[in-house]
Amino acid sequence: MFMKERIREIFDNEASAINKIPVTGSFGKAIGIIYTHVHQKKGKLVTSGMGKAGQIAHDIATTFSSTGTPAAYLHPSEAQHGDLGILQPNDVLLVISNSGKTREIIELINLKDNLYPDIPVIVITGNTDSPLAEEADCCIFTGNPSEVCPLGLTPTTSTTVMTVIGDALVVLMMEKIGFTAADYARRHHGGYLGAKSREISGI
Repeated sequence: MFMKERIREIFDNEASAINKIPVTGSFGKAIGIIYTHVHQKKGKLVTSGMGKAGQIAHDIATTFSSTGTPAAYLHPSEAQHGDLGILQPNDVLLVISNSGKTREIIELINLKDNLYPDIPVIVITGNTDSPLAEEADCCIFTGNPSEVCPLGLTPTTSTTVMTVIGDALVVLMMEKIGFTAADYARRHHGGYLGAKSREISGI
C-alpha cells in the first residue's frame, strides 16, 4: 500500500507543478515572435538546451516541425564546433535552462550575437533573475517547482513543466496557423499516425 501512496504523491506533486506554471503574456509574445520569423519571414525555430533540458528542447523542435512550423535542435557544445552554421538571419532561438545560468547556453547566445545579433531569443527558465533571462527577448517562467527527486537534484518536475510549456506553444501555434489533419498527413507518410491523419483528412 505504501508504494501506491508514494506513487500517487509523486503524481500529485507533478500535477500541482503543472497547474502552478504562471500563465502570462510571455506565451503570446513567444508565439508572435515565432510566427513573424518562421511563417512570415520564412526563417525557422532553433531550439537548444544542455543535458535533460536539451532533450526537452529536441522534443519541442521535432513536435513543431511535425505540426507545420519548421524547427531544428542545435546542441550548444556542437555549436562551438561548426554547427552554429545552421543559423540564418530570420531564425528564432529558443533555449531552455532551469537555472538560467547554463554556461554552454550563455556561450551559445554570445556566439549567436557575433553571427546574427538580430535573431531574437526566447528563454524557458525557472530563474527570472538569471543571466539568460536578462538576455531574452521573451522569457517564459516555469514557476521553478521543487523536484520530486528525493535528493532535490535530478531534473524531474522541472523537465515536466518544460515539456508542458513546449506543448502549449506548439498547440497555440497550430491554432494560429490553422494547421489541419491534411497538413499533418503530408508530413507523416508512415506509421499509425500517418494512416490515421490520412483517414481523418480523406487524402
